Amino acid sequence: MDTSSKENIQLFSKNSMQPVGRPSFKTEYPSSEEKQPCCGELKVFLGALSFVYFAKALAEGYLKSTITQIERRFDIPSSLVGVIDGSFEIGNLLVITFVSYFGAKLHRPKIIGAGCLIMGVGTLLIAMPHFFMEQYRYERYSPFSNSTFSISPCFLGSNSPLPISVMEKSQSKINNGCVQTVAIIGPIFGFLLGSLCAKLYVDIGFVNLDHINITPKDPQWVGAWWLGYLIAGSISLLAAVPFWYLPKSLPRPRSREDSNSSSEKSKFIMDDHTDYQTPLGEKAKIMEMARDFLPSLKSLFGNPVYFLYLCASTVQFNSLFGMVTYKPKYIEQQYGQSSSKANFVIGLINIPAVAFGIFSGGIVMKKFRISMCGAAKLYLGSSVLGYLLFLSLFALGCENSDVAGLTVSYQGTKPVSYHERALFSDCNSRCKCSETKWEPMCGANGITYASACLAGCQTSTGSGKTTTFNNCTCVGTAASKSGNSSGMVGRCQKDNGCPEMFLYFLVISVITSYTLSLGGIPGYILLLRCIKPQLKSFALGIYTLAVRVLAGIPAPVYFGVLIDTSCLKWGFKRCGSRGSCRLYDSNAFRHMYLGLTMILGTMSIFLSIAVLFTLKKKYVSKHRSFRTKRERTMESTRISKENCTTSDHLLQPSYWPGKETQL
Repeated sequence: MDTSSKENIQLFSKNSMQPVGRPSFKTEYPSSEEKQPCCGELKVFLGALSFVYFAKALAEGYLKSTITQIERRFDIPSSLVGVIDGSFEIGNLLVITFVSYFGAKLHRPKIIGAGCLIMGVGTLLIAMPHFFMEQYRYERYSPFSNSTFSISPCFLGSNSPLPISVMEKSQSKINNGCVQTVAIIGPIFGFLLGSLCAKLYVDIGFVNLDHINITPKDPQWVGAWWLGYLIAGSISLLAAVPFWYLPKSLPRPRSREDSNSSSEKSKFIMDDHTDYQTPLGEKAKIMEMARDFLPSLKSLFGNPVYFLYLCASTVQFNSLFGMVTYKPKYIEQQYGQSSSKANFVIGLINIPAVAFGIFSGGIVMKKFRISMCGAAKLYLGSSVLGYLLFLSLFALGCENSDVAGLTVSYQGTKPVSYHERALFSDCNSRCKCSETKWEPMCGANGITYASACLAGCQTSTGSGKTTTFNNCTCVGTAASKSGNSSGMVGRCQKDNGCPEMFLYFLVISVITSYTLSLGGIPGYILLLRCIKPQLKSFALGIYTLAVRVLAGIPAPVYFGVLIDTSCLKWGFKRCGSRGSCRLYDSNAFRHMYLGLTMILGTMSIFLSIAVLFTLKKKYVSKHRSFRTKRERTMESTRISKENCTTSDHLLQPSYWPGKETQL
């Protein structure tokens, strides 16, 4: 290693320990040769940090894409899936406040690296249950190889040898753009990875796929949800490596220090030596830093603009987190799409719209040099317009699929009265069927039956995916165009204009996502400008903590609880306990999902209005105070000048009283 390299390393490692007011080595000898190492280290840091953001966003996006897969694989309700999704944020509750406060004064790169290691290991652990559980068993008609009877088709006669127990148990431009941009790209790849894994069978590599009787379009299909977590965890572990080789702090380039146009975020990332410098040879004491913790927290919450913006963002993110978590499920249940396609359209259409909206908001802020009040107005305007557009989604729903005994009667008429024995009718009264089974069969009349047994089918031909049921008494009872009384495995596809509704939904959803995300950068700038510079790191930590703990954890849970109330047919585990929902009421699901999102969005709008009024009041009062102080200063300056002129005149050496008269 040459001498100049050693000097630069010493400069990087000792820069934060310089006494206050003492000029740095770089200040004394500014040269282009010494700027290069700083820029190089900064680029490495930004690249590594961007990769970390990508890894974290990839894991979060992939988690959202596997909600329905996990629900089916472990046969659990949406409310419990919401708890699993919310637990992803619980770690933030334990460490983020202290890391945001102490991290600004300790070795930041190593703290980030340690966090990446923990995140990577945690992501890998999510996939571990797959390797310790038995293979996935789905409910499907499957004749016994050593018997003359089958489970699902109706077995006539009172002396049936089929035991009920058998039926029951079968189931800066660069600095500001690059980190946030990569953070948006991460979820795109997360959902696309989820789409790819959803096409692969859950037990791929462990079973013979030729023996699988269902397809990815089947509602009982479970994709290889675990595979993406192995990939995301490995990427997180890889992202930790560069941070162990970076110095504790990076000196700001001179051009940046002297520039008045340096961005808020670059000031946040770099060390502000006027606030955190310590005398040479001394180290910051943990207890001394901890002593300032509560006063700093009090100062933050004593700022009305910061507090109201924090409340508005928390409520809005409750709306957004709940909506995004169950959006794939909503697309599947409302429009009859597969999990793979739902994840694909979200990753390829919705998230890029969000990224473009955030980018557009930043461009508007920069081009028009918008003030704090202007940023608050833009943040409020995007929320109002976005939620107004969101209202139109209430009209873009599909009707319930025709399911005998659940959404239509066995005669094909609506409405149907829900009761305990709704799945049984005269057409299947002679069959010994289980009402807990969900082995959907699509009849020739376009009606879906919970099982071939409940459809009254007496014979079957073919096997696996090509199984056909014949002589189905319930199918013949309902009006059929062809007069055919047969059926095929699987649910009937939604028609009645549902594909067109799905296209309209995608268009409105993209426009809404873009509009809501326009206020992202203005809100972020408003957050940074309304607090003292020395509290920015701590304020961002508290903001992140509030959003993730008060929105990221509870929102998926109570959204899931309300979604569960719209379930029409629950599945049951082999132990007899309730499993996951097999069929939802489409109308109730739509009103619960969209209605709760709108209620939370409306609350955030009112809080955003309060932010704007508080900011205006504070700005106007400060402006008046500034004007009064300036006028007072100008008046005192004028008097001082007059006094100084008189004093200077009196203190001239050649002056003495009576000089003018004597001359």
